[in-house]
Amino acid sequence: MPTWNLPTERPSLQAARIKLPAELTASIRVGATQLAMMGDQSQHKCREGNLEYTLDEHRHRLLGDEKTGESIPSFKPTSRRGSTRALLDGRNNGYSPKKILFAPATYNLAETTRMLDIARGVSRHEFAKDIFEVYFLSEGGQFERLIEKEGYTLKRSGPPLTDEKIAHIYAVNDEEKIGTIFTRQELVTKVTGDVASLKELQPIAVITGSNLSVPVACQITGTPLVWIVQSTWFEEFFASGAGVTDGIRFAPLKRIADFFVYIGIEFWMWYGFIRPVNAAAKHFDVKEYKPVFNFFKGDITLVAEPSGFSGIPLPENHFYVGPLLANQDFPIPDEVRNIPRDMPLVYFAMGSSGTATVVAQIIESFKGAPYRVIAPVKQLIKTKPDLEVPPNVLVTDWLPALQVSKMADISVIHGGIGTVMTAALAGKPVVGVGMQPEQRANIACLERKGFAVRLSKSKDLPKRLQEAIRSQLSNSEAKRKAEEYSMEMAKWNGPHNAADILYQKFGKAD
Repeated sequence: MPTWNLPTERPSLQAARIKLPAELTASIRVGATQLAMMGDQSQHKCREGNLEYTLDEHRHRLLGDEKTGESIPSFKPTSRRGSTRALLDGRNNGYSPKKILFAPATYNLAETTRMLDIARGVSRHEFAKDIFEVYFLSEGGQFERLIEKEGYTLKRSGPPLTDEKIAHIYAVNDEEKIGTIFTRQELVTKVTGDVASLKELQPIAVITGSNLSVPVACQITGTPLVWIVQSTWFEEFFASGAGVTDGIRFAPLKRIADFFVYIGIEFWMWYGFIRPVNAAAKHFDVKEYKPVFNFFKGDITLVAEPSGFSGIPLPENHFYVGPLLANQDFPIPDEVRNIPRDMPLVYFAMGSSGTATVVAQIIESFKGAPYRVIAPVKQLIKTKPDLEVPPNVLVTDWLPALQVSKMADISVIHGGIGTVMTAALAGKPVVGVGMQPEQRANIACLERKGFAVRLSKSKDLPKRLQEAIRSQLSNSEAKRKAEEYSMEMAKWNGPHNAADILYQKFGKAD
C-alpha cells in the first residue's frame, strides 16, 4: 500500500519538535492511510494557473534543492478540504498551537516591519495560521507600538534599551563612532533575560534579523533559530569585494583589493558587534561565532530578496523568500497627496538609521534644485533644530514607502535592505548614499542592474548628489531597467513564502 510522505526535515529540527498527543497521532495515521488509498499522492497533479505538477514537484518548487538553496518566487499550497484540513488543524483535535517567536530589534523600523510582514504571512497562511501562535519579544524601542497596533502578543525581555543606548548603537553601526554596541556585561544581562523568556514561552522556533543576544539564548535553550538576512551579509559577498571593487578591471589588482575590503569589513563586524557576543557565549559555555559571519546562520536562514539579487549562490539550508517590506498603515498627508507636479519629484528616505548630520546635509543640498522632494525624515532630524528646510522640500513623518515611491520619479535612499527592496519594487531609478558597508553593498547590487548610482557619504556629497540626481532624472535606460526589475520583483510573495517554509519546517505533524 502506498504511504503518505511528508517532506523530510533535518535531525536537528526533528529533535526540537513537540510530540503530538497519542490520539492526534492516531488520527493522522488513519487519515493518511485513507488518503494513500486514493493513490500515490506524490504523483497527484496540482495546478497553479496554467501550470501542472506533482506534489513532489510542488514541494521542490517551495523548498528547492537544499544544497543550492534554489527556490521559487511564490507558492500556494493545494489542499484537500474537509477531513484532511481537520487533521492538519490541531485546534480541531484539542491540540495546543505551537508558539513561534519573533525577536526583532524594535528600535529599527525595517527590522520590525520585516518581522511583522512574516507574522502577517503566518496569520494568513492556509495551514500555518491554525498551527502557529505568534509572539514577539522586544528589547525596547519606538517601533514596539507597530507590533501592539496589529494585535500580536508582545513580551519584553530584560531592561529596555534607553534612547541614549539606541543612539550609540546607530552611531557604531553607521561608522560615526568607534566602539562596541554592547559591553560583555550588557549582553550577559540581555541573554539571561532572553533565556528566561524562552523557557517561559517554549517556542517551536525563534525568528530574528539583527537581535544580538537571542542567538546565544537559543543555543543555551536548544531552541531552533531562524535568521532573516540578505545575501549581502554572506561571507562570499564580502570576499568578492562587496561591490566596492566592481570598477577595478585588472583581475590581480581586484583580488588584492577584495582581500583588503574583506579584512576591513570582518574587523568592523568583529570589533563592533561579534566580539561582545562571543564574550557572552563564552560566559554561558556555548559555541562562539567563528568566523564572525557564522553568527548569521540559523537552523534555517531565509533570504529576504529575489534570487539573483547579488549573484552570490546560497549556502546550504538557506532559502530565498522574496522581499519583505514595510506595509504599515501610515497615513498619507494631504500635502503629500496634493504636492504640485510642476517639476520632477524625488523621494528621499533614510529609514530609521540614517545619520542626522548626513540627512541634514542632503536636505540643504536640495535648496534651489529644479525638482520637489518628499522626505519622510522628520524623526531623523530632531537633533537638528536649526536646519532650514528649503521650500521645495516637504519633510514628513513615516509614510507608506511603496505608495509614495511610486509617485516619485527617482528615489534617494541610504541603502538599508528595506529601502532598497521598496525602491526596486517601485520601479524607479535610485541614488544611494550608504551609511555603512552592508548598505553600500545593497546599493551596489542595484548599481550592477543598471538603475542605481552609489555615492560615498564623505566625499563632497552635496555636489556629487546633485549631479547624480540630475543624471538619473534624465536617464531613460535606467528607468527602463528599473521597470523591468520591478516586474521581476512583483513575482515574489515574500510573507507567504516565508510562512510556507516555517510551516514546512516547524508546523508539520511528526
